[in-house]
Amino acid sequence: MALKTKKSVAKRFKITANGKIKHKKSHMRHILSKKSGDYKRQQGKMGYVHPTHEGRILPCLPFA
Repeated sequence: MALKTKKSVAKRFKITANGKIKHKKSHMRHILSKKSGDYKRQQGKMGYVHPTHEGRILPCLPFA
């Protein structure tokens, strides 16, 4: 059987040149008026997946 990329994972994660996995942080879709500017700036940046969780994501992205 052919290897297939899990499209739901491909949309949410990107592999960096060094092999780390980047993702968008949560809590930035709605109800933003009550959240502080510092918090919103922090959440706007990309986050990295913890190394202990990389083993779940990498098999879903065989061609990344």
